[in-house]
Amino acid sequence: MRPLLLGVLGCSLVLSVHAMYSASDDVVELTPSNFNKEVIQSDSLWLIEFYAPWCGHCQNLTPDWKKAATALKGIVKVGAVDADQHKSLGGQYGVRGFPTIKIFGANKNKPEEYQGGRSSQAIVDGAMNALRTLVKDRMSGKSGGSSYKQSGGGSSGGGKKDVVELTDDNFDKMVLESDDVWLVEFFAPWCGHCKNLEPEWAAAAAAVKEQTKGKVRLGAVDATVHQGVSGRYGIRGFPTIKIFRKGEEPEDYQGGRSRGDIIERAMDLFSENAPPPELVEILSEAVMKKTCEDSQLCIIAVLPHILDTGASGRNGYLEVMLKMADKYKKKMWSWLWTEAGAQMELESSLGIGGFGYPAMAAINTRKMKFALLRGSFSETGIHEFLRELSVGRGSTATLGGGSMPKIHTVEAWDGKDGQLPVEEEYDLSDVDLDDDFEKDEL
Repeated sequence: MRPLLLGVLGCSLVLSVHAMYSASDDVVELTPSNFNKEVIQSDSLWLIEFYAPWCGHCQNLTPDWKKAATALKGIVKVGAVDADQHKSLGGQYGVRGFPTIKIFGANKNKPEEYQGGRSSQAIVDGAMNALRTLVKDRMSGKSGGSSYKQSGGGSSGGGKKDVVELTDDNFDKMVLESDDVWLVEFFAPWCGHCKNLEPEWAAAAAAVKEQTKGKVRLGAVDATVHQGVSGRYGIRGFPTIKIFRKGEEPEDYQGGRSRGDIIERAMDLFSENAPPPELVEILSEAVMKKTCEDSQLCIIAVLPHILDTGASGRNGYLEVMLKMADKYKKKMWSWLWTEAGAQMELESSLGIGGFGYPAMAAINTRKMKFALLRGSFSETGIHEFLRELSVGRGSTATLGGGSMPKIHTVEAWDGKDGQLPVEEEYDLSDVDLDDDFEKDEL
């Protein structure tokens, strides 16, 4: 009988320990299944205790926690998480000891540590102070959200506005249905490595957006909030970065975590997926401006007159340019060409002027600087020329006049061989040259 009695007492003790809060209490029991809906998506202020049933200090806190919850009912939400049973939830918020009390205020993803006393009165006072702070922040226009969302508008700098905040609701449409390439960071607000990555990710996002004209994009998912999409891709640690391309399985990002490493990988992805730049004939000032204004460099070739090369010769030069444009496509340079004599002011400003065709120049229209190809107009010669420019070794000069020269409107090449102008024919049948000559002689 005695062993049975001890067993019953033991079971009762276990049950009483685990039943620290019941449905009749004003303390909301929180679990991984309801935490997101109850807390993260709520506009209410929350005080949450992370406890372990076996913890003596937690057991001592229980009556005061219940009393505070009743006093704050309808004003501040009071909850409790069994962090011994739900270790993942405690781990998300860096819980290391028990009890740990956190205040989930304006920014639910970055809760504050409660530092006050453990009596019911101290808990109520701490809650009311936090509530006043929340109201004050709302009056001044401050709001919560993830770190990327928080700095995503207004005058925030550093490129954070260029990191796209991705959620369970918008992920498929924004990423999976997009023709763009995406690098997506899955993060947790409490994660130290994620915080270290944030400025690098933001700076890379701004640079990549500009250099790829938005064809490669950087996004971020708060995996503690948007558990649907995070669970779909098996996110287990933070930060996790994945690469998404339309119609393909996502791949893990294996590069470094500095902005330089991220930008380099993004540009590689861009070059792998981007078509080569278009090779544009300079037909007007509008064409020149539209093609060059958003590019760091404009690569311009002045090809021999069509009468000097014929269609096959010209196409040979254009083929060389197309191959080099493809080779350097990740640079996002513009590639143009014109015929010798068609844009004389342009030739003059570049110091080409009437000889030495084919010629090539690289123009920085923002700085009004240019460099001339000194080697051969071949894949090897142009590659050497552009490689020197890429590493800052090329010799540059200021564009003649310090501004872009006048560009004439001309007709596009029809792709055919050139023809000499047809001379007018004169009918001399009515002229007696011999008679006139004889009269003159006389």
